[in-house]
Amino acid sequence: MLYSLPNLLTISRILAIPLIVALFWFKGDAARWATLALFTLAGITDYFDGMLARSMGKISNLGQFLDPVADKLLISALLIMLVWSGNISGLVILPALVILCREILVSGLREFLASIKVGVPVSNLAKWKTAVQMFALGFLIVGAAGPDFWHPEITTTAIGEAMLWVAALLTIITGYDYLQAGLKHMAEDAGAPND
Repeated sequence: MLYSLPNLLTISRILAIPLIVALFWFKGDAARWATLALFTLAGITDYFDGMLARSMGKISNLGQFLDPVADKLLISALLIMLVWSGNISGLVILPALVILCREILVSGLREFLASIKVGVPVSNLAKWKTAVQMFALGFLIVGAAGPDFWHPEITTTAIGEAMLWVAALLTIITGYDYLQAGLKHMAEDAGAPND
């Protein structure tokens, strides 16, 4: 199943991460747009790998493991590089930190829930969170290289920052939902004797 098309798309997303990170060392507008293009391609693979796996009947344990890992690696690497490059700075580091912490929390919760054979389906709100987050990161990648809008204060960076705050709010809400699901199963185990 490693070489199924859905898994290859997921692996391509992981392999794109070092290229995206490397592009941050290049200065100029062309580098920002190239980074956005690569990030967009990675986002497209995220959509198609799951859709193809379901339609082709190629859902595999490997794919179910790799897909969220690829997403979290991509988002985490981008957030770190955007802070490093100064595209995210000041108070806007807070929503980036919230998103990064939530990714770690949810990974831990999913690992725990998987160990007790409990699955937590992705909610529609979590899908919206991901969409807003991806658009925010896209705007922040482009930053000052972005087009001028109808008002001088409405820059590509300002739009990205506003969307990152919205994504962080959705992140808190969906993270709390995951935490509630996890705590419910942890509480069931609280009365059991330790091995």
